[in-house]
Amino acid sequence: MSDMGPCRSALASFLNDDAGAGWRSLPFFAAREADRICHDLDVGLAGGQNVLPPPHQMFTALKLSAFHRVRVVILGQDPYPTPGHAHGLAFSRASEGHLPASLKRIFRELGADLGTAPRQRGDLSDWARQGVLLLNTSLSVEAGKAGSHLALGWQALARQAITALAASERPVVFILWGDKARAYAPLIGPQHLLIESAHPSPLAARGDFLGSRPFSRANAFLVSKGLAPIDWLGNTPAQAGSMS
Repeated sequence: MSDMGPCRSALASFLNDDAGAGWRSLPFFAAREADRICHDLDVGLAGGQNVLPPPHQMFTALKLSAFHRVRVVILGQDPYPTPGHAHGLAFSRASEGHLPASLKRIFRELGADLGTAPRQRGDLSDWARQGVLLLNTSLSVEAGKAGSHLALGWQALARQAITALAASERPVVFILWGDKARAYAPLIGPQHLLIESAHPSPLAARGDFLGSRPFSRANAFLVSKGLAPIDWLGNTPAQAGSMS
């Protein structure tokens, strides 16, 4: 991998890792579309562009949520453009400190939904390890320029991942916040649970996010299908055996 740029090296590492086994058959990877995007990103990186998250974290959502363990999908748009915030999981903040506005509202709804104090820890890796696929429709962004990589072609991955999960026999909860995420709803069949609402951003034009109760609804559906609920509050460590 020494002759590759950092994004192509990260891609090769992901595809060679056992964690990528269920994902690498998607046409996005098999037809080398991911390789093309990473090549373009490596050109930008070589030219001094500050790309977020760091390339070695771009595929974190897929690494932490193996295909056969996905029980919930939460779809985001693109990574936080503030350096130090994004780490490859939609809506998740890597470091301690002030929560992004959307994540603060997500936690406000979580607390109201479950009747608890709002969660404080912004790193959502514990959700991902329980089978919550926190996938952005774009896996990269230029620092300080929200939406700057939406035209690179990453969206094919989100479309193919949702299509593949929707075609699987096991029930999955799909949580789509905002119009851009809701555009993927037609891919999802009736055997799954589809939860739609406005985007959690306080700037969202429509205001039906608060009160939508996505967390309790997701857990009720999972339990009704004989699956373990998600520990949304992060009170207990995720164990592999809890994903059955």
